Amino acid sequence: MRIDIITIFPNMVDYPLSDSLIGRGRENGIFEIKVHDLRNFTTDKHKVVDDIPYGGGPGMVMKPEPIVEAVRSIDPDHKAMRLITSAGGELFSQKMATDLAKVRWILIVCGHYKGVDQRAVEIAHLREVSIGDYVLTGGEYAAVVMADAILRLIPGTMNDFGSAVDDSHFTGLLGPEEYTRPEVFEGIRVPDVLISGHHENIRKWRFENAISRTQTRRPDLLQGVEPGQELKNKQIG
Repeated sequence: MRIDIITIFPNMVDYPLSDSLIGRGRENGIFEIKVHDLRNFTTDKHKVVDDIPYGGGPGMVMKPEPIVEAVRSIDPDHKAMRLITSAGGELFSQKMATDLAKVRWILIVCGHYKGVDQRAVEIAHLREVSIGDYVLTGGEYAAVVMADAILRLIPGTMNDFGSAVDDSHFTGLLGPEEYTRPEVFEGIRVPDVLISGHHENIRKWRFENAISRTQTRRPDLLQGVEPGQELKNKQIG
């Protein structure tokens, strides 16, 4: 697995992806992350990557030339899955992360300013992706979020991949409530079933708890699912 990220702020991307599980995976050669400064693909002495928008209005728009040049230079044969962070893109999800984890090479362009010249998106064949219905100062953190969500699923990144299977959204449901020691904290006791040692009862409790939490907090995740169908098709624990 290789991920290339094109940005005007390399440190905003490189530093977060150099720590924790992703940093260790990167250091151990489980996957490769390359961060590219978009300004290195400009042709003017001031390394300009933005300009005022046609039609007027506030803000600046990222120019198409550096983006297209960067993408073509890094991926000349179009072998990578090409993405661009965009507030108007399709919503990034656990399913998308799981699908992208099967791709050998991903290239992510970090959107910025008011947006990106649409011609860059079309000419470079960039798939627009958003991490949520809000706007950030730039696409760097969005790129980090996507890279983290994808790379943690690569075999060898986590010591115990089973922990990922229990994560919220991995099965389409929120994860169940979790507890650890001490057994009693400020008068609140861990549910008896979790310390019973009965693995099937524990699995069933986690399963039902996940369903309950999803119905209460994110009922939208269960839309279109027939009653009882989620119990048949999902597994937790």
